[in-house]
Amino acid sequence: MDANQESISNPFGMDEDCQNCPELCDIRANVVHGYGDVGAEFVVLGDSPSAGADESGIPFTGETERELLDVLHAVDMVEDPDAAEPEMNNAFLTYVTRCRHPDRPATEEEVVNCEPYLNSEIRMINPEILLPVGQRPLEELAFEYTTLSEDELDVAERHATTIRGRGFEILPMIPPAEQTDDEREAFLEHFSDVLGQDYRQTKGRRGR
Repeated sequence: MDANQESISNPFGMDEDCQNCPELCDIRANVVHGYGDVGAEFVVLGDSPSAGADESGIPFTGETERELLDVLHAVDMVEDPDAAEPEMNNAFLTYVTRCRHPDRPATEEEVVNCEPYLNSEIRMINPEILLPVGQRPLEELAFEYTTLSEDELDVAERHATTIRGRGFEILPMIPPAEQTDDEREAFLEHFSDVLGQDYRQTKGRRGR
């Protein structure tokens, strides 16, 4: 599978009419595959699309999720976090599951059905850093790429730290909409340190 270097939306050409989860086919607006820089060193992994992302087809562009783009903007990975189609720099956005059910979270069967999409994206991009946003994304990555057990995978405890994985480093994040100001500050300081940036240069950036 080759990347379409001209497209940042679903650049690997994954099935946009996926029928693997029949219960979701008639109620979703879009199958929300990955979006961003195919040569990225950083893959950001969310749980599943919000209503806004389902409508736009672009990860993390819903009202309840877009604060994640503010975080990436603070470290120069997104030029304009309010853009309908944000320009990404060295980052790729994707989800554990690709379709939204309006009344419930994704089931374990739906997670399993989407695993080939996620695994293919990670394999094709081969990033250096994985950023799971929330508990389920952390578990999906950690079970696959680390030797940690379930009781070592609390995203609140691992927030703004680095987990050494098999071939990757993992930087867990509490979803930005659930973070306190101190938790946001801690993550940006840690992330900036990983990037080799001086976080003091980013502190004037806009946040929601």
